[in-house]
Amino acid sequence: MGLTGLVNMAQAATVAAPPRAAQGETLRDNSKKKDVRILNIESAKAVADAVRTSLGPRGMDKMVSQASGEVIITNDGATILNKMKVQQPAAKMLVELSKSQDVVAGDGTTSVVIICGALLKKSLELLEKGIHPTLVSDAFDKACAFAVSYLENTIAKAVSIDDRDSLLKAANTSLSSKIVSQYSNLLSPMAVDCLLKIANVKAPEMIDLKNIKVVCKTGGTIDDSEMIDGIVLDQKASKAAGGPTRVENAKIALIQFQVSPPKTDLENNVVVGDYAAMDRILKEERNYILKMVKKIKASGCNVLLIQKSILRDAVTDLSLHYLAKAKIMVVQNIEREEIEFISKSLGCLPISHVDHMKPEKLGSAGLVEMHDVGKGKVVKITEVAHPGHTASVLLRGSNKLVLEEAERSLHDALCVVRCLMQKRALIAGGGAPEMEMSLQLTAWAKTLTGMDSYCIRAYADALEVIPYTLAENAGLSPIQLVTELRNLHAQGNTYHGINVRKNTISDMMQENVVQPLLVSTSALSLATECVKMILKIDDIVPTR
Repeated sequence: MGLTGLVNMAQAATVAAPPRAAQGETLRDNSKKKDVRILNIESAKAVADAVRTSLGPRGMDKMVSQASGEVIITNDGATILNKMKVQQPAAKMLVELSKSQDVVAGDGTTSVVIICGALLKKSLELLEKGIHPTLVSDAFDKACAFAVSYLENTIAKAVSIDDRDSLLKAANTSLSSKIVSQYSNLLSPMAVDCLLKIANVKAPEMIDLKNIKVVCKTGGTIDDSEMIDGIVLDQKASKAAGGPTRVENAKIALIQFQVSPPKTDLENNVVVGDYAAMDRILKEERNYILKMVKKIKASGCNVLLIQKSILRDAVTDLSLHYLAKAKIMVVQNIEREEIEFISKSLGCLPISHVDHMKPEKLGSAGLVEMHDVGKGKVVKITEVAHPGHTASVLLRGSNKLVLEEAERSLHDALCVVRCLMQKRALIAGGGAPEMEMSLQLTAWAKTLTGMDSYCIRAYADALEVIPYTLAENAGLSPIQLVTELRNLHAQGNTYHGINVRKNTISDMMQENVVQPLLVSTSALSLATECVKMILKIDDIVPTR
């Protein structure tokens, strides 16, 4: 080959060579970001699927076995997720999501996780089509705002705080999905009465559930549970030296000092040389306690509630003997956390020193009596002269598992009624609002253009997971029922939902299956917020 041929080949090679990249430009591989997103979404979906079967009245219960050997049987989403050992960071976000819903509304903890799982599944489909995560999260935000606005302005029915019937319906719906649902006719009125009792007329939305005390005692059945008109204490009255266990026209003192001989601050030993000195010490002790008991008796007190003491014994055998002689009933070991509640309930003031024992600091009650409850004992204080805005409930159950679940169910019912008092609006249950929102979002998506239309339609489809899961958990045909329900909503039947008791579709308002507006709006907002956060994560950075 000649020189000319070589030159031609060199020129051809020069032409065929790709142009060099400009300075500073690099090829970025997005496969890692995609993998991280998929990993996060799949992990969160796995958590959502774990609690999905426990939604609704026909939902299954979970048996949670703890490392200590303790067993919990429940279908409360927040409790199940709280006890689960979740390692993956994105999956932990769903556990926190359930806790947030529990704080805001107290109910709907399972629904919020299921909605979040369905939204993540739809967002994964959108990402696989090549839509950017930021566009998806922005569209979901718009869809959530539209849905919440539609719920508040169109579907919700206003309810009055004096409408006891509506409050009872909401509490009944909340309890219908619990293990103790057959006792809803007892627990629902109890929850409503408790909240109406502690509600402040001037600011009914400012309700603190700490003003309701629930004492659980095994033995008997849930039917034996009762709401006490007064206060019930888990501690028992002291019977030492024949002290009284029943006092009428009681004057109650709540004391934070010890009725026992004083001790030095530092650890020390006193060496006594002879019997005379020992007698003198015992005599001083006796006189010291006798003086205290006389001051307590002089104030008119005949029932003594003594705070638990750490530094030294709150009472001694000698002080109990003198108090029994003075016909004063003694209830000891009152926890520090209970002091504020008791003080508020009885209208008395905590007394920190024996010199401050004055009649005006005492509480008055018609009767203080110790009762045998199952294997234990409780003290009931009734006919309180100046009752505060507090309520006490004595819950009974055949065993510890039933009792714990009854307490959780009562807490959920209380939260539901509290939600109604804070945001006074009711919506239908049984998947009716989710199906209606899905239909309205689909109609709205058709009027939009671009990526928003695709994403909002996906959001609408995701909301159908609630009626679908309700039907699935009841052993019905979910595809057939959800299609039929969609058709009924398209014809304008806004309140139709899945009736799992009759295995059909019916008007939820007529069936009295209702829930507070706040439960659904907070579930939607929190689930959307969580999905947006997971979508925005594109890398996991471990640190030591």
